[in-house]
Amino acid sequence: MKNFVLAGAAYWDKAAKGARTQGLFSLDKASGEWRPVTNGLPDELEVRCIALRGADAIYVGTQHGPYRSTDGGESWGRLPLPGLETVVWSILALGAKTLLVGAQNTTIYRSDDDGASFRALDVPTPEGACVMAFPNRVIRMAADPANEDEIYAALEVSGVVRSLDGGESWCDCSAGLIELARQDRLKSQIGTKDSNEGMMDSHALLVSPSRPGTVFLANRMGLFRSPDKGESWVEMGIGQYSNLTYARDLRVFPHDPNTLFAALSDTAANGPGSLYRSQDLGESWSRFDHGLSIDSTLMTVATSAATPDRIYCAARKGQVFGTEDGGKSWQEYPLPEFVQGVYALACG
Repeated sequence: MKNFVLAGAAYWDKAAKGARTQGLFSLDKASGEWRPVTNGLPDELEVRCIALRGADAIYVGTQHGPYRSTDGGESWGRLPLPGLETVVWSILALGAKTLLVGAQNTTIYRSDDDGASFRALDVPTPEGACVMAFPNRVIRMAADPANEDEIYAALEVSGVVRSLDGGESWCDCSAGLIELARQDRLKSQIGTKDSNEGMMDSHALLVSPSRPGTVFLANRMGLFRSPDKGESWVEMGIGQYSNLTYARDLRVFPHDPNTLFAALSDTAANGPGSLYRSQDLGESWSRFDHGLSIDSTLMTVATSAATPDRIYCAARKGQVFGTEDGGKSWQEYPLPEFVQGVYALACG
C-alpha cells in the first residue's frame, strides 16, 4: 500500500443535480484526477476520518460506522460497531489488533480483535462542556507512543479527556483550558453564551514522541501545549508567526519527532488558510506552503510514513495540495466539482 492519496468529504449539496458531492476519493497522480471509491461502501457516504495501520489496513469513519480495507482501498467491509447509524469522527489504530472509534455524543468504542467486536467505554462529560446545536463528538484521539494505554481524546466542543488504562477509566483535562479562557483574547462564543466555548472547541491533538508527558492541542483559539499529561496548558504563541490562528489540524512528522505541522485558518467556515511547520517542537513556526492560495478553511494535513518528502493538505471546499519534494514545490489537485466539507486525508 504505497504511493496513494485518499480524501474524505461529508457535505451533501442538493443543488449538485446528481453529481457526487461527498464520500471517499482516490487520487490518480498521473492524470491529477480523483475517482470515487465505492466498492463495498454505501451510497451517499459521508467520510469524516481516515486512519492507517502500518502498510496493511485503511479505516474510514462514516455516518454508518467504520469501514475497513485490507487491499489498498480497492474493497471495503463494514465493522460491526453497535448502532447502524453511528456517526464516526475519529479512529485510532494501536498495536496489531486494537481499535478505538470516536463517535458523536462523546462516545468511544474499543475493539481488541481488529474490529470483529466492540464495546462502549465509559467516557464522562467534562466539566465546562458546551451544548451546541450539533452533538459533541470525539474528533481526534492519540496515544503516547511509549505507552499505548495512555490515551487522549479531543472533544468538539468539550475540551480534552485522558485515560491511563487503555480507556477503562477517563479523567477531565479541561480545567487548564477553562483557566486560560479567563483571558479576554481567548474568549469566544458562537453557539452558546459560554465564553469558554472557544477553548473547549478542540479539533486535534497529539502526544510528543520525543518529550514524555507533553501533549499538543489545536483548537478554535490556536495551539496549546500541556507539559504534564493534560493537568495544565500553556499557549504556544502561534499568533507571533501567523495572523491565522484558527487551528484545525496538528500532526507530528513521522520522520522527525521534533517537527510539527499545523493547519491554520481565519475562521471555521471560510479562508484564507495556510500550512505551518515547526522544527523545534512548537517553539517557533514558519509558513510551509510557500504562497499557495488556499481559499477556505485548511482542514487536514497528511504525511507519508514511507516517503518523507510527501506531504498533502486539504481545504474545506475541495482544494487539495501536495508536495513530493519536501515543500520545495506544490501541485494542486482539486476534488471534483461540488465536493465540499473535506474532513479527511491520508497518503502513503
